[in-house]
Formats: sequence, C-alpha cells, structure tokens
Amino acid sequence: MGPQAAVVECADLHDAVALHARLAAADLPGLVDCVAGARTVVVRASTPAALRDVVRAALAAPRGVAGTGEARTVTIDVVYDGEDLDAVGELTGLGAAGVVRAHTEQEWTAAFAGFAPGFFYCAAEDVPDVPRRDSPRTAVPAGAVALAGRFSAVYPRRSPGGWQLIGRTAARMFDLDREDPALLRPGDRVRYRPVRELVEVAARTAAPAPVRGAHLVVDRPGLQTLVQDAGRAGSAALGVSPSGALDAAAAATANRLVGNPAGAAVLENLLGRLELTAHGDHVLAVTGATAPLAVEGPAPWRPAPGTPFALRDGERLAVGATVSGARAYVAVRGGVAVPPVLGSRSTDTLAGLGPDPLGPGDALPVGPAPGTAVRPPEPLPESAGVPEVRVVPGPRDDWFPASAVESFFAQEWALATSSDRVGARLDGRPLERTRTDELPSEGTVPGCVQVPPSGLPVVLLQDAPTTGGYPVIGVVHPQDLAVLAQLPPGARLRFRRVPAPELVPSDSGAAAGRPATDRPATENPLE
Repeated sequence: MGPQAAVVECADLHDAVALHARLAAADLPGLVDCVAGARTVVVRASTPAALRDVVRAALAAPRGVAGTGEARTVTIDVVYDGEDLDAVGELTGLGAAGVVRAHTEQEWTAAFAGFAPGFFYCAAEDVPDVPRRDSPRTAVPAGAVALAGRFSAVYPRRSPGGWQLIGRTAARMFDLDREDPALLRPGDRVRYRPVRELVEVAARTAAPAPVRGAHLVVDRPGLQTLVQDAGRAGSAALGVSPSGALDAAAAATANRLVGNPAGAAVLENLLGRLELTAHGDHVLAVTGATAPLAVEGPAPWRPAPGTPFALRDGERLAVGATVSGARAYVAVRGGVAVPPVLGSRSTDTLAGLGPDPLGPGDALPVGPAPGTAVRPPEPLPESAGVPEVRVVPGPRDDWFPASAVESFFAQEWALATSSDRVGARLDGRPLERTRTDELPSEGTVPGCVQVPPSGLPVVLLQDAPTTGGYPVIGVVHPQDLAVLAQLPPGARLRFRRVPAPELVPSDSGAAAGRPATDRPATENPLE
C-alpha cells in the first residue's frame, strides 16, 4: 500500500485479530498505525525500512495466537425496539424474538474499528448473515445497535449508515471526557444485555475558557478555515483518522518561517477570503495557495506570501481569494494554542474531533514564542501544467482488468466539486471491475485510491475512515498528497505509476498470505 504501508493477508478474522494484538503490543520501531480488518491487518510505518521490518515480524508471527494479554468483558445494555428488527427477523427466519436471543445469548468479540471513532465491528461464532439495507439512511442516531453481514456494532454518533437497526443503547462508545475515550478496544469481549429502558448519562460539556493574553480573532472565516497540526497518528485501531494538514509541507514551511516547530498548529483555509485581527503583537506567515495579502491598520501595506511579517495589536490581516492552489496555511509565532484532543489540535471533519470549523468572532489563543529566530523566505514553487501524482499500484489492482488499470494511469482526471478533506473525488471515464463481490472491510491509509461501484475513484485523505470496503487500485505517494490538497475544484491531474517497494526478499519462498517460516523464535520480536 504505497512506500510506507502494507496489507498482511490472514487466514480469517480470528487470525487477523490475533496478529493485530501481537503487533500492537510489540513496540516495533517505526510502526505508526496498525488496523485489523475482516481478514487482513494493515500496517503503516514511518519509513520504508521500518515497514520492511514490521512486515517481516508479521510474516513470522504464529497464526491465531493473540498473546498473553487478557481481554476485558464489556456489557452493553440494549432496548430492542429498532426500526429494522422485524425485517431482520423475516430475513433470517428467526423472527424478532429469535434475533434478540441470537444477539444476547452469545459473546461477541470487538474485532476491529472503522467508519468513525468508537465504531467497532463485533463478531461472534454462530450468527446469521444479515444484508445491509438497499438504501442507506442519511442519518442514524447515536447509540443505534445494528447488524450487517455477520457483524454487530453500535453507532457512536449521528451519521449516515446502511446497517440494519435492531435496538438502541445509552452507552457512550467514544467519550473524550473519559481517560480512555473508546469504550471498546480490539479483542474485548462484548455482551449485549436486554433491558426495558435505558439509564441516560448526561454528557458533560465544559464551557470554553475565555481567551486571555495575546490572541487572534476571526473576523471573516472564508469557506472553510480549520485548525490543523501534524495530526493524531497512532489511534487508527480505535477508528480515529490521522487528520492533520492536507498540505503538510506548506504547513511546515509556514511554521519554519515564524520560528515554530514543524508540527505546531496553524490555520488551514480553503480558497482564501479569511480575515484576522491581532490582539497583541504577532509574527505571521502565509504559505500554500497563492493569495493577495493585505494588512489593514494605521499604515496599510501588503506582505508578500511565503515571508514572515509583523501584525501589530489592532491590525487586521486580509487573505484574498486564491489565484493559484486551493489551501492557504497561516502560521503565527507561538502556534495556535487551542486545547489538544487525543494529542493533537487538528480538526477531524468526519469524526467531529478537535475544534469546530472557525466562525466569525472566534478567538484563537497564541502560545508562547519559541526560542528561535524567524527564517528567511523560500522561493515559491512553480506550477507546470497538469500535475502528475505518483501512485504505487495495488493492493487490490487484481480486482480490475488490465485495461482498467491502464486507463487509470493513461487518462486525465478532474477533481470533483464534492471533494473534501475525507476524499478527493475524481471525474473521468469510469473503471471496470472484474470482480463484483463485496470486499471484506480492511484498513486504509491516506492516499488509498478506492474504486466504488460507480467506477469513479476516490483518493482517501487525512479525515477518511480507517477501514473501507471498496477495492484499492493504488496508493498515492505520501509526498504527493500535497498536490491533491492544492487542486481547486475542476482542476486536472494525471497519475504516474511507480514501483512498489520490495517488502519480502524474492528468494524467501514467500507466497501470498502469511507463509510459514523456519526463522528461529528468538529472532521474532512478536514472540
């Protein structure tokens, strides 16, 4: 899956859960994220070299043995009055009462997370196969207990969904007020307990603290202005996407110009038209998309993009409409000091984590100045025609005929207006598939090019779900995600094929899946 991620195919769900448990507990150097799926485990590493070491450890792990850690048992109280309960009873031949018995009289395992933080696919030994709804609901309430395929799950927040609803619970599947926000973790045992009524637990909502000291006030937020930093990698197993700046290089450059660490929080703005007023004296820099800048105050002037400049107390910065590129990044010396959530100040637009999108009147606290100097400007990158984006084919390019793979790389694609931070949706000639069956859910990484039944690819970006069920024809090189971040709607692009890294030596005799190995157990970090 590109140069820094791989999908390890397992024998079955049990093997995938066991391998994930071993990898997660092994403290392997360079392992960034590890996500179980229905029959796979996806690993993402900090470097290609670290990825090779992680893959070797995964291939050498014993099958279906989860290790010594003891799983917890979590009981979830459910009122079985779901809208689809009777329909599920008819589909399975069990009747509504039989569905409830089948759901409550056995133990489920929290196998893997996906779709949203805290949304866990729970599996059991002997359950009926329940088809998804023909037409997904546009809004499923938080706490809905649902079935799909041979899995059960609880919706942690209001969201669209196509699962069959059989009940509801007051259990909070993901609660940032808890020390451990996720109610479930991979490998936990789950018991659903029928009850007549629910004991509702009031959500604690702390009022935002008033901003004191130096800060910036949003006068005009533009189309979408968000707080972003380096993201919250490492929580994909709980369904938490990495988030973070879409153009990580531009954000890091803006921070460097004002003397901040590369991962300090900045403002990510889409298509410009942003206005900020300074309370206290600040140093700012704007990078990424090119837009005219103006400082309004006693002595109006125009800073240059990509150059650090002072914004004095009471002055206003106006970022005009972008003239090239899509996303501008505004860094302030000291960083945007909003409270972190799960170790990051980034806004996750799909999961609703982090600060809300900025609106008029919002006050942004600024952290203390770092003990470093501002830096000189860098030459602005030059755009050269239709951009090319590097893609490593696979891991599911074998779901497509050779002609479709060639069409993916040969044609020009256009960025659809429906694109967002979850995915870059592409318009062009649809791609055919040789397989029409459903891909069992498996982990994803930013850059995965999924192809839904429409045949029009979607490049998953920083806020995408951590698992998916559409085949991935290729994975965008991590460094080229910035190209997609800077494409305005309707812009054209091409994909260029680059070779996949060699993860397993060609003379090792490794076949598809997880081969047996004669490597001594003492050399296996997962033992």
